[in-house]
Amino acid sequence: MSTTRHLVNRRRRLATVAGTTAPPRTAGTPQPASRAVEALEPASPQAPEPSEPPEDAADTEDEEAAGDGPPRGRLPRLRIRLPAVLCAATLLLGAFAAWSFTSAGTLRDDPGRRNAALTDISRTSEVKGQITEAVGAVFSYDYASPEKADLAARKHLTGKAVQQHEDMLAEVRAQAPKQKLVLTTTVTQSGVEVLDGDRARLLVFADQSNTRTDKEEETTYAAAMFAVDALRRGDTWRIAAIDTFTR
Repeated sequence: MSTTRHLVNRRRRLATVAGTTAPPRTAGTPQPASRAVEALEPASPQAPEPSEPPEDAADTEDEEAAGDGPPRGRLPRLRIRLPAVLCAATLLLGAFAAWSFTSAGTLRDDPGRRNAALTDISRTSEVKGQITEAVGAVFSYDYASPEKADLAARKHLTGKAVQQHEDMLAEVRAQAPKQKLVLTTTVTQSGVEVLDGDRARLLVFADQSNTRTDKEEETTYAAAMFAVDALRRGDTWRIAAIDTFTR
């Protein structure tokens, strides 16, 4: 220990100082024979004492020796923690890979990814233009030429939209000859909601004017909003269903 070394060094220094400060003997004092013989004999050279390092240096060396290496108790912990960390990282990477694969599959199966209305500008414009024209034709009626409305229905309607259209215009057809009605529908805005292959769904906004041309001339205006399902036959898009959002 550093304390014991300090005590030994201090005692050596005190002994050296005491020997050099001994009082000199006077010339008249007789010396014993043994002392005289020792005085005549040449002094044998003494081996120099090894110089002791300063106390501060010894303390510093002890502290450095004590602080060089890591405590032995930490090495097993490091050896145990490293495999645990690697195992946790492996599990995290595996979970991330599984999540990525599942997310990619979900995106591939998402109907929005198959919606050509988001990507195919040409076909979207095509169905929008044809359905806009069809809505304006089938929802307009002139008492003077009812055959024109019938022709528009046969041209632009298919499936259950045929019966839906007849039900919606039944009152107009009944009152038209008597009141000389002219119904005009103008599409103001439309948008393709879904376009998947030969099927599409559109949202339509329209203005309608209903004019009586008999003695009681009167015009009423109304706004209409409805959705239509469209079906493509060849190069022509037809209205297959009409949804007026009524229950």
